[in-house]
Amino acid sequence: MSANDRPNRYTYKDAGVDIDAGNALVKAIGPLAKSTARTGADGSLGGFGGLFDLKAAGFSDPVLVAANDGVGTKLRIAIDSGIHHTVGIDLVAMCVNDLIVQGAEPLFFLDYFATGKLAVGVAEEVVAGIAAGCRQAGCALIGGETAEMPGMYADGDYDLAGFAVGAAERGTLLPRGDIQAGDVLLGLASSGVHSNGYSLVRRLVSDHDFNFKEEAPFEPGVTLGEALLTPTRIYVKPMLAAIRETGGIKAMAHITGGGFTENIPRVLPDDLMAEIDGASWHMPAVFRWLMQLGGIEREEMGRTFNCGIGMVVVVEAEKADAVAEVLTREGESVVTLGRLAARTGDAPHVTINGELGHGQQELGK
Repeated sequence: MSANDRPNRYTYKDAGVDIDAGNALVKAIGPLAKSTARTGADGSLGGFGGLFDLKAAGFSDPVLVAANDGVGTKLRIAIDSGIHHTVGIDLVAMCVNDLIVQGAEPLFFLDYFATGKLAVGVAEEVVAGIAAGCRQAGCALIGGETAEMPGMYADGDYDLAGFAVGAAERGTLLPRGDIQAGDVLLGLASSGVHSNGYSLVRRLVSDHDFNFKEEAPFEPGVTLGEALLTPTRIYVKPMLAAIRETGGIKAMAHITGGGFTENIPRVLPDDLMAEIDGASWHMPAVFRWLMQLGGIEREEMGRTFNCGIGMVVVVEAEKADAVAEVLTREGESVVTLGRLAARTGDAPHVTINGELGHGQQELGK
């Protein structure tokens, strides 16, 4: 641009930031936030901060639990395939699943949406997914931030971050202090790849010249992009029901990056180990496809992906059947993965007997 072409009076829009577009987005997503209203929050937007009334929500002596996360490079598949309405569910799931493993009920959620140039339609689709995730988790979307930052992102690109806060009554947080050898490990089915390992997924898709708009080799009738964008399962409501109805849950581990070997030890005492039966479930088709496509060893699969198990629950042995019954009633596909045992010396915290996910039992989504 020459000196003669420069405007005499600059506006923010000349620099690439459209305030009117931002206002249009806030107006468009108002009803979405309202749809997430729950006791303690009205779900409205527009203030400088979101409010939540713990007393109105029924808590008497609460401990607050907070978590934040993103969606990672799964966003790249959403952007490249033009499918934006599910990644918001992933954003919520990655935060609220980390709250429920501590026995906390998710109460409210805030999002951060950053882009180079705001496309109101795309942003509205993303927020619609966030609202859907909040409804699944029973938490209110009480605020967020939309950042339009020219020069920071390529055209069409955006990034997401989420922040969730939950609460539990004092003395009820997990893991419990009475975890012991003989406790049973239950596994809850994942809905797919969830939100970990997508840098490897994208590398395999690129190296083998697949297209996100073609039919998924492992799931006929849907495109590869649609299949890989299956949103992360939200375990909150079934787990809350099982915690409150059975009193038998001692700990939970959200199986994200690092798989069993890195996530389960986070909730166990150092003198206990998890013994898992690799034949207790059958690895779902998407993972078998990725494994074959990349020649990935099972150990590497288990460190990178959830391999079909999105949540592991440590349960009192005598209450394992009752817990499984409640979770099944609430729509979860449940398998008995194994038990806890005494650990001595430098023994591993997790052992897998047989090949990971090499059993016959198929898991539902």
